[in-house]
Amino acid sequence: MRVALNGLFLAAPATGVGQYLRELVRAMRALAPQDEFVFVAPHADPTAPAPVDVYPTRLSRDNLAKLEFEQHTFPRAAKRGFDLAHVPHLGPPLFPTHPSVVTIHDLIPMTLPAYGGSTAVRLYTRLAAAGAKRAQAILTDSHASARDIERLMLIPRERIHVVHLAADTRYQPPNEEELARVRAKYNLPERYVLYLGGFDVRKNVRRVIETWKRSKFGDWRLVIAGRLPDTESDFFPSVKRMATEAGTEQSVKFIGFVAEKDKPVLYGAARVFLYPSHYEGFGLPPLEAMASGTPVIVSNASSLPEVVGDAGILPAPDDTEGWANALGELLTNERRWGELRERGLARAKIFSWERAARETLAVYRSVV
Repeated sequence: MRVALNGLFLAAPATGVGQYLRELVRAMRALAPQDEFVFVAPHADPTAPAPVDVYPTRLSRDNLAKLEFEQHTFPRAAKRGFDLAHVPHLGPPLFPTHPSVVTIHDLIPMTLPAYGGSTAVRLYTRLAAAGAKRAQAILTDSHASARDIERLMLIPRERIHVVHLAADTRYQPPNEEELARVRAKYNLPERYVLYLGGFDVRKNVRRVIETWKRSKFGDWRLVIAGRLPDTESDFFPSVKRMATEAGTEQSVKFIGFVAEKDKPVLYGAARVFLYPSHYEGFGLPPLEAMASGTPVIVSNASSLPEVVGDAGILPAPDDTEGWANALGELLTNERRWGELRERGLARAKIFSWERAARETLAVYRSVV
């Protein structure tokens, strides 16, 4: 079997789609060495985990170049000796030239009005949705996303296949040497609670600040990691302003961008990981935290209960009192903290890229 994969996101390895592409293909090649996987991309990439066929785009504007590649370049390239085409994001061609599989990680633009975008973005979403309906199979990251796809895109459930993602194998409890290095690099407090993620309104970081305000934190500190938006807006509310208004700015530390290699240690050194998001197609950060040995408190919304199971505490996303009570319990109750730590480590082992690769290969073979 020879598979062409749309490699637009190879150039963005830090994004969710970029990570998905690389980890999935690496695992599929290990499981199925008899099959051939080739990225079709507009640029060469020596770090890619499989060969790259380069097809440069002719248009200079980013959005138009992306559209050209998805709708014209990729489907034409897939005609050249491939058995199957896989588009790993919601950007399939309206007129596919081959049996095709599309991965839809989430339907954020269709479920959350604030993410609908401009008229041009909404038109693009409609085009992509129409293209997805013509695919032989849809892959998605969670049963929650599968329900959204069936309900909003009217795609029959039997064509939708849930393949859970996984944390990278580097996420595990850190050793003392790594702890010392990362603590020094980011000037971390000795005892801290962590939020790591985005800052758009969907992520609900306001709940983190309000929870912290209600907590009797003593000598604990809250660490907020990630690159903050340059400007404040309704879409990107200022977390620093929230901390100031809540009177917690002295106990909150913003450490900014964190290198990928440092994230396992940042998770593993934290007492608790907080993730109050309103909507996730999967939600890798809680899984990464659990794999690193840190108990999690996550919202009971969308796919997050599917990922965390009984290995964390899951208040409603807007239940500040519930969040504060859960955090207080994990800061003071050693037995409960240790129980959730062990459950989290065990839960994280259920998810693996080998499993994701095996399930994806089964979908490929059913389509071919």
